[in-house]
Amino acid sequence: MAHVNAADTAPPSGSTSGRGRGNPWLTMAAVALGVIMVMLDGTVVAIANPAIGEELNASLADLQWVTSGYLLALAVFLITAGKFGDLFGHKRVFLIGIAGFALTSLAIGLSQGIGMLIAFRVLQGLFGALLQPASLALLRAAFPPERLNMAIGIWGAALGVSSAGGPLLGGVLVEQVSWQSVFFINVPLGLIALVAGALVIRESRAETLSRIDWPGVVLLSGAMFCLVWGIIKAPEYGWGDARTLAFGGATVLVGALFVWWQSRAAEPLVPLGLFKNASVSIGTVLMVLTAFSMFGAMFFLTFFFQGVHGLSPLESGMRMLPMSAGMIVASPLAGFLLGKLGPKITIAGGMLVTAAAMFLLSRLDLDATYLDSAIPFVMLSFGLSPVMVGATEIIVGNAPAGLSGVASGVQQSAMQVGGSLGTAVLGALVVAEVADVLPKHMTDAGLPAPTAEQVEVMKNAVSYGVAPVDPSMPEQVAQALTRAAHLSFMDGMSFGYTVSCVIAVVAAVLALFVKAGRKTDDMPVHMG
Repeated sequence: MAHVNAADTAPPSGSTSGRGRGNPWLTMAAVALGVIMVMLDGTVVAIANPAIGEELNASLADLQWVTSGYLLALAVFLITAGKFGDLFGHKRVFLIGIAGFALTSLAIGLSQGIGMLIAFRVLQGLFGALLQPASLALLRAAFPPERLNMAIGIWGAALGVSSAGGPLLGGVLVEQVSWQSVFFINVPLGLIALVAGALVIRESRAETLSRIDWPGVVLLSGAMFCLVWGIIKAPEYGWGDARTLAFGGATVLVGALFVWWQSRAAEPLVPLGLFKNASVSIGTVLMVLTAFSMFGAMFFLTFFFQGVHGLSPLESGMRMLPMSAGMIVASPLAGFLLGKLGPKITIAGGMLVTAAAMFLLSRLDLDATYLDSAIPFVMLSFGLSPVMVGATEIIVGNAPAGLSGVASGVQQSAMQVGGSLGTAVLGALVVAEVADVLPKHMTDAGLPAPTAEQVEVMKNAVSYGVAPVDPSMPEQVAQALTRAAHLSFMDGMSFGYTVSCVIAVVAAVLALFVKAGRKTDDMPVHMG
């Protein structure tokens, strides 16, 4: 029978008062550099997708895999990567993640075909999985418990800076240089982060862990793959299709086998005792719901700005700037409020603000101005930041220090699964709503009512804000069809935001059951 205890880890460096290796604030800066690289990549890829599709002759499904392939690899490997950090050292794993992420970014930019690009994006996701849990675990090791809220808040602000700069930087690079340049920029950033990390970060690991639970790795990876793959493919297969149901059944079966094995393994990949802490369990669910609401709803904004409003990538980035920039202020403020008010009030309040913002976004119309979208975007930044910071702190902060990598992996996995679910489920709901309202909007515009087969052909394009106009159509007919298509898209997007609003309210209620809990630095978790 083994245990994990804070005493088993390298001494936290939060007490280091001098400069140099182990200093918490220098560690924060080094960790932020690596995370900023990943966040920049995520935001600029969305801006670059149209240019990638045009140059590499990629279909819409191909472009979806540019994102989905990365997310799939990330989601499957996150918890295992966190365990690698606990065992082999979070600093070592973090630096490997940075180096691999930068090198795969270079390879993506040099890709000559969409297949090669997607393959390198999958590999990039694996290195991103190494980097992300290690970053939070390093913060946990560097800062004492009473300062962890603020540390994660500042970490969140770094994410806000990169999110704010990503669309603008991506727009400039795509328009003035090339789509390849949005990946090449990760090379110098990665080099700087690698040198800084090597110089200032102090290593930390769980000394009592001696091996990797390889059966657990295989079972968890299989369950996560079946879950995320099933979610990604469900809109294509159909939610009631036998293949979708088969992946769902496989997820349950392999997941049950994983839980069974974890209860018997000598050194399990994810000690089940970790979830006996209510804050860890509820925080995980909150992260799933928050990511579901946020990523699912945000997925359609690019199509709204570029498809319906006809904006350029740079102009689209400018329209989304208020939300990203707001996080720069909101994330440190969230850390302060969590310290003063506790997680229950702060997280519940944040989700209610998020729900209000989603409601306002559901009321946008074709003539929405910059201010019409900027106000709910700013509200979103101040609503989501307390939830992201709070859920992260109660998952990572309440886990034993020796399991901080696994806890960070759980937090990141919850976000990826929630984001994938939100994108797939809300996407399916939006497509269904578009198919339902498109015939009426076409007849209202004076066009013939489409047949069911015509709606089936047009609905996917309309769901991405694209009017299915043929160049040979008379101008008056083309204009009428374009307006009908855009109105149908707006109805679908409004429905998606309404569902996100409801999810946010549910999460606010759930947050009322969160307890700050005691820090578990001296509280053992059974390992077998």
